[in-house]
Amino acid sequence: MSIKSPETIISKTGLKKSINTSGFFVLPYVIFFFTFVILLILISVMLSFTYYDTINFPHFIGLRNYINLLTQDTDFMQFALPTTIKYALIVGPGGYLLSFILAWILAQIPHRSRTVAAIIIYSPALTSGVLMTVVWRVVFAGDNRGYLNNLLLNMGVINAPVQWLQDPKTITLIMLFVGLWSSMGIGFLAMLSGILNINKEIYEAAYIDGLKNRWQEIFYITIPSMKPQMLFGMVMAIVSTFNASGIAAALTLSTPPPQLAGWLIVDHMNDFGFGRYEMGYASALSVVLVLMVLLFSRIAKRLFGGDNE
Repeated sequence: MSIKSPETIISKTGLKKSINTSGFFVLPYVIFFFTFVILLILISVMLSFTYYDTINFPHFIGLRNYINLLTQDTDFMQFALPTTIKYALIVGPGGYLLSFILAWILAQIPHRSRTVAAIIIYSPALTSGVLMTVVWRVVFAGDNRGYLNNLLLNMGVINAPVQWLQDPKTITLIMLFVGLWSSMGIGFLAMLSGILNINKEIYEAAYIDGLKNRWQEIFYITIPSMKPQMLFGMVMAIVSTFNASGIAAALTLSTPPPQLAGWLIVDHMNDFGFGRYEMGYASALSVVLVLMVLLFSRIAKRLFGGDNE
């Protein structure tokens, strides 16, 4: 029979206390995550196989909602799905790249100026809903008092005011622009924090070993040193772009917008769920949206996450 040393007993006791303490602090997050994420997803999956009008008890209909979604819902296949994918592929990577560029630029300036600039850049993500309905509708107003029309008329570019918020093509372009403008959210702050926390001695050692310019510094040191922040920023960009809704409706003051321009999957889901009270079909739409987010998040993890991340 082996006799354990006091140091071993103390270390194991301390380890158990540490595990118990960490479990205590993690428990509230686990409860909230299960209640407001996992449980709601499971409920949506179950409702997606039913017809549920929010009044009567859900009636099981199997895969009919998914079959109708893929074969009969032309608004989803022709407008909501392609517009959402286009929005995600443009605003997601575009906002992500813009976040990294602005974060890197701010990291090069003094602390006080950096703080002010970071607040200015981050503020649209907090107030985009209000400013969207006030500022951007004034900028793109269809009369000669609209800022853009007034500027183009004074420059002689156009002869008559353009109805920017009535043409489906320009509505989509404006929606993409507003999405990029308001995409400097928590991912931008994470990247800025990641860049600022890189050890400066690594740069000095790299220049001694033959690093030549800022481009090599970014690709060989900055990006590899902040992979967790890059991954977090990409996941947040994916989630925010696929979760976007109501942008075109807020700009045009019309629900749905003219010719369903700028109609996103979440808009389509809200229309069926809260407009037509077909919660079963809206749940099927939400399940499809979750699967799309998981797919793109998996791709993001392959790009910036390691096996242990």
